[in-house]
Amino acid sequence: MQEILKLQKIIVPEIVDLLEKRYSILRTIYYNQPIGRRILANQLNLGERIVRTEISFLKEQNLIQISTPGMSVTPEGENILEALKSFIHEIKGLSNMEDKIKRLLKLKDVVIVPGNIDEEEGVGKELGKATANYVKNIIKDNDIVAITGGSTVKEVVDNFPKMPHINNVLVVPARGGMGKKVETQANTLAAQLAKKVNGNYKMLHVPANVSEEIIDTLIKQQDIKEIIDNVKNANILIYGIGQAEKMAQKRGVPKEVIDKLLQLGAVGEAFGCYFNKNSEVVSIMQTLGININDIKKIETHIAVAGGKSKVDAIMATICNNKNGVLVTDESAAKEILKKLNESE
Repeated sequence: MQEILKLQKIIVPEIVDLLEKRYSILRTIYYNQPIGRRILANQLNLGERIVRTEISFLKEQNLIQISTPGMSVTPEGENILEALKSFIHEIKGLSNMEDKIKRLLKLKDVVIVPGNIDEEEGVGKELGKATANYVKNIIKDNDIVAITGGSTVKEVVDNFPKMPHINNVLVVPARGGMGKKVETQANTLAAQLAKKVNGNYKMLHVPANVSEEIIDTLIKQQDIKEIIDNVKNANILIYGIGQAEKMAQKRGVPKEVIDKLLQLGAVGEAFGCYFNKNSEVVSIMQTLGININDIKKIETHIAVAGGKSKVDAIMATICNNKNGVLVTDESAAKEILKKLNESE
């Protein structure tokens, strides 16, 4: 297949470009349906005339339908989208990119989805779906799954299929901390994921940014101690990656502490730890739950993050992680390879 694709790119590159464009249009409609033509053109950064032509083609092929609220994808269109996934993956050379990043960053596995999450809303959902599929293939009876909060991890849970044939799975929040948005909190996501895997869940109702004295007191509580033990014995960890400064601001960290983090060279944040460009932990947010030492004992930890803006954070937090899996988008993957080539 790879050889055929190479020949196509050389002899008829316009066909490959057209296929990619139509796939992108169809996928964007699917994730935003019903959607109007003008909004679609803006999201894809394409001229309205081009979009009008492609929409006419997709409608003629019965891949989309047009109604008063806007365009939506037909069942035939959904089947085409699913069937094209692996083909688009090969056309874009994403398999080769996955292998290179896996080798250069010394990871367990890498999964790349087409597109740019900073420009296409549907890419976030694709990241969630790709992560959900990865977990679906490795999860087994009696596993403990630890999960962090955040909008990207929420996409993983939302796209997770129901798995009624798995038994005795326990889902727990990886760390304590109650944010403003209940729907993206780790406790909420743990409960939702547990329902989909026919399992049980436990919650960790602990505020973020508490003092060491309070943590020492709380950890002596039997029910909290049991949850922490479950978290530390997890088989699978699913977490998001953030830019250090933005994550500190979201958590309400005082400005003077943020300034100190930046002075220490913090660029990325994951599971409460702040990392510099050399993948060194420069600060740890005090809260109950998983820490950097616990991570090393977990069989598989899956980081989900995309976009060029997060590349430094991604590389800082996941490098040299033999049990680490990275699920990212095409734009971030290209930038990662560019930076790795420059460093070499």
